Amino acid sequence: MSTMDCIVIDGSYGEGGGQILRTTLCLSAISGRPVRIENIRARRKKPGLAAQHLTAVFAAAKLCDAELSGAELGSKTLTFAPRTKPKAGDYLFDVAEARRGGSAGAVTLVLQTVLLPLALAEGSSRVVFLGGTHVPMSPPFDYVRNVWLSYLKLMGIRAELSLERSGWYPVGQGEMRLEISGTPAGEREKLRPLTLPERGELVAITGRALAANLPEHVAVRMADRAQTILRRKNMSCEIDAVSVRAACPGAGIFLVARYQHALAGFSALGERGKPAEQVAEDVCAKLLEHHHTNASVDEHLADQLVLPCALADGESVYTVDPMTRHLSTNAWVVERFGVAEVELISTSATAGLVRVFPNP
Repeated sequence: MSTMDCIVIDGSYGEGGGQILRTTLCLSAISGRPVRIENIRARRKKPGLAAQHLTAVFAAAKLCDAELSGAELGSKTLTFAPRTKPKAGDYLFDVAEARRGGSAGAVTLVLQTVLLPLALAEGSSRVVFLGGTHVPMSPPFDYVRNVWLSYLKLMGIRAELSLERSGWYPVGQGEMRLEISGTPAGEREKLRPLTLPERGELVAITGRALAANLPEHVAVRMADRAQTILRRKNMSCEIDAVSVRAACPGAGIFLVARYQHALAGFSALGERGKPAEQVAEDVCAKLLEHHHTNASVDEHLADQLVLPCALADGESVYTVDPMTRHLSTNAWVVERFGVAEVELISTSATAGLVRVFPNP
């Protein structure tokens, strides 16, 4: 690997978390440019590569036969050098294999690392992900499928995500399946840009209250409480109470606000000793806080859209409130690769306009 060609990324920049690693791996795999990531997750309580991050490293490496150095638990420095373009195929990625005794690490974060390289690869792929599907500090399956992936489909990505078994902390052992159609042979895929300056009126709120290995009434109580809160605000909503398969107990509620031109997603997980009604109140508070802004996307989606918009065929624009360090950090990583310029324009004390200009 030539050190002159290697992009060096400081993992302590901005919010200093795992998103820097995932975006870097994704762009390295797509562009073929080698990278060296230093100070990985420097701003986290336990810095360095955890099981889910190490799984993302191995997953991205498998797609493009990357040469690795520093790929081990706790490592704060990693070099990643692709040797081929990302290849479509059948893959299985299991977070539990990254750590002795297993792990409930989030497979949704592994998915977000490999989906774009596979979407731009020649041919179709089928991927199985094993690990945590509904765990703290990560986007749950419901958010990834119903919000993030919905936007990627608008941009031209052809993918379907299904949940075979939910995985909750601390055991994990969930299973997601992804089927994705890459590019036809001999063609170069370009994603469509997103134009979301306004979200329009609220159309409806949908969602699921999930309970795994718990009495059925837990999910029912979450759903009923959320519907009561939202309907008192004159919001149309339909929330299903669902019992799901899992290796350990778990509970949570996941809502999608559907506007005329946009989607936003919100979630809250149950905890031991926390009443089901409180979980519902927590997720409703998040939704109502977003609804009272004029933002076209929620604060988590804002940073997750920067990368696909950087690979689009034209300028993308959307609004967010609040603008976060995750957003500015992801914009910084994208610009380090030179694939796009990202403008973050403040429009109020907290809100902003995001404009992404892909480079030719």
